[in-house]
Amino acid sequence: MRLVVQIPCLNEEETLPMVLSTIPKQIDGIDEIIVLIIDDGSTDRTVEVAKAHGVTHFVRHARNRGLGRSFHDGVQRALELGADIVVNTDGDNQYPQEMIGELVQPIIAGRAEITIGDRQTAKIEHFSGFKKKMQKFGSSVVNMAAGTKLPDAASGFRAYSRDSLMLLNTITRFSYCMETIIQAGNKKLKIESIEIRTNPKTRESRLFSSMREHMMKSAGAIIRAYIMYKPYAIFSLFGGIFAALGAFFFIRFGVYRIIGDDRPLVQSVIVGSVMFVLAFLMLVIGITADLIRTNRMLIEDSLEHTKKMRFGRDEYIPLNEEQALALNVPVGTMRRLSGGTRPGQLSGGAAAPDGAAPPAAAPPVAAQPAAAPPAAAQPVAAAPTQTAPTQTAPTAGESVSPARR
Repeated sequence: MRLVVQIPCLNEEETLPMVLSTIPKQIDGIDEIIVLIIDDGSTDRTVEVAKAHGVTHFVRHARNRGLGRSFHDGVQRALELGADIVVNTDGDNQYPQEMIGELVQPIIAGRAEITIGDRQTAKIEHFSGFKKKMQKFGSSVVNMAAGTKLPDAASGFRAYSRDSLMLLNTITRFSYCMETIIQAGNKKLKIESIEIRTNPKTRESRLFSSMREHMMKSAGAIIRAYIMYKPYAIFSLFGGIFAALGAFFFIRFGVYRIIGDDRPLVQSVIVGSVMFVLAFLMLVIGITADLIRTNRMLIEDSLEHTKKMRFGRDEYIPLNEEQALALNVPVGTMRRLSGGTRPGQLSGGAAAPDGAAPPAAAPPVAAQPAAAPPAAAQPVAAAPTQTAPTQTAPTAGESVSPARR
């Protein structure tokens, strides 16, 4: 089983050595550990420091693209490297890399598809009281949207199984943390949380400049991800509110008319009408959004299939010219690749599609006789030139002797 530890970095030359030195070299149940650095537009010696510590796999961004994009590109590269499990940690050394072994054990044991490290934010000394309350509130909102029970939804110390990454598609470029939980919860992936400790603070966060900015961007990511999966809940709520307000103003108008009040009460009629129009618009938008959700689900199914074709180990490969000629299909056609000796496998590594009979052996191609060099001009009085006997090409299945080649 192959584990890829990916580390998004933005100018982490000072803290990266501490991160790399604490990544375990051996973990029970893991055969190979690969470290992947995602350089998100660093202007210092982050890459040189990583290479000096033996890192050989990198994803480079010419400019800063954000944590969400770095996570997305890192996952793509990790899957290309054949990762069975992907662990994400940070380059600022806030997470305990020594606990990666504990983090991946639920996935190795098959108990979970995603594991999240619980930082126990209430015990973090450098967190203010307000920040601790906001962390708890934010986690509760994410849990409500995802149908999960996670104590620390904002933690970036996580492990993902290969199958879970085939199903997750991040869109937000600010941060992937909230979005992936909401997606995983709505796709019924098993998520487990383990308690971890955090290392002392080394620097201020580069993800946001203030707590207000963090709250606004996180709220936007949560709402966007929730609407993607449950648009009817959001628009039904607002539609119901507008309909109730419209009904209130029309009832008010009716009550005054029944008791004989002669005031025009035009305001009630106008406001009530506007509220009913807004309620109707919410209904229409909700239906449209739900149809888009259905279409997105079909697209995600197609994307999952595409990912498995691209990243699936021993599943699909494009045929080269020799293999395509043997199967009588165009060059580049995708065919299932067998990891062992599957019936129907070709010598080049391609196998016939599942359920298909092994292809018949292609007849050997007849060697064409080399063209004879042009004869030199003969004098008129010379003896007549003898014509060489015509050689016929061998029939299909006939072996070609070396002399005739």
